[in-house]
Amino acid sequence: MFKTILQTLPGKNINKNCIFCLIANDQDKETEVIQKNNELVCFRDICPAAPHHYLVIPRQHIHSCFSLHSGHIGLVERMAEMGKAVLRDQGITDMKDIRLGFHQPPYISVNHLHLHVLGPTSQITLYMEYKFTPGTNIFVNEDCLRKQLKTTAPPTKFF
Repeated sequence: MFKTILQTLPGKNINKNCIFCLIANDQDKETEVIQKNNELVCFRDICPAAPHHYLVIPRQHIHSCFSLHSGHIGLVERMAEMGKAVLRDQGITDMKDIRLGFHQPPYISVNHLHLHVLGPTSQITLYMEYKFTPGTNIFVNEDCLRKQLKTTAPPTKFF
């Protein structure tokens, strides 16, 4: 297990078997990154459900939304801000016709936290709509996740 971890940045670990870790740390040359900063990276989903379907991921390897706690609320907010900025940059002006959210395990395809950014939601493909329906066990909206995290305490450290 520990052999799959690469040290790439001071204090940061990436999993070399995780495609999103590779993308986030400039190790994948095939993925076109649309926007990035020191913490986050945004790129197109390889199987888009809407005309604009992007993923925002943290550079740090975090397994899923189930790995988050109240200390991650700011991270989720920044992920949403980047997603909205990318949509605006791509010409989406109706921010009421977008959807931002996370798939919940076991309904994730890559074990690395990723925010789905979709727009316009009125054009989500019918056969993919079930995967992005808020309020289901499959998909949780970004704002609902932030509310849930307010009551999720960080893990207790022993010794």
